[in-house]
Amino acid sequence: MAETFTLYKLIILYMLNKVDFPLTTSQISEFILDEGYTTYFKLQEALSELSGSGLIQKESTHNRTLYHLTENGAETIHYFSKNISSAIRRDIDEFLKAKQFDLKEEAAVKSDYYINQNHEYEVRCRIEENGSSLIDLKLTVPTEQEAEAIANRWNAKSQEIYTLLLTNLL
Repeated sequence: MAETFTLYKLIILYMLNKVDFPLTTSQISEFILDEGYTTYFKLQEALSELSGSGLIQKESTHNRTLYHLTENGAETIHYFSKNISSAIRRDIDEFLKAKQFDLKEEAAVKSDYYINQNHEYEVRCRIEENGSSLIDLKLTVPTEQEAEAIANRWNAKSQEIYTLLLTNLL
C-alpha cells in the first residue's frame, strides 16, 4: 500500500518535471484519475504531502491551484524516476505531448480578486509566458459577484482581449 502511494507521488513529480510550466490540480487529476491510478482523495493526499515536504510548491487563487516543482522535487524525481514503470512514463509522456499546448495555455492564464482598502474588489487578470508577464490587468469593481464573474471569464476571453488591446494600441 505504501509503495502504491509513493508511486502516485512519483507520477506527480514526473509530470511536473516534464513540463516547463505549472500544472493545475485538474490537469494532474485528468491524467491520474482518467487512467484509473487512484481516487480523488488519495490524489489530494499525495499533493498535500508533496507540498508539505517541499517537493512541490502550491500557488492558489480563488478558483484553482497551480503546482510548481521545487529544486528538491526535481532532485527527488531524478533519483527515483526509475521506480515508475516504463509503461506509466510512456503514458505520461504521451498525455503531456498530446495536450501540451492546452495545458500550457491554461496554466499561463491567471485571475484572482480581493477586497481593497476602499472596500471595493480588485480583479487581477494575467497572461504569463516563460516567466514573463504578457499582460497584467487590474480592474476595480464594486461587488464580489462582479469580481468573481470577471475572474472566471478571463480564462475564456483572455486571448481575445489581449489581441484586441494589441490591435487597438499598435
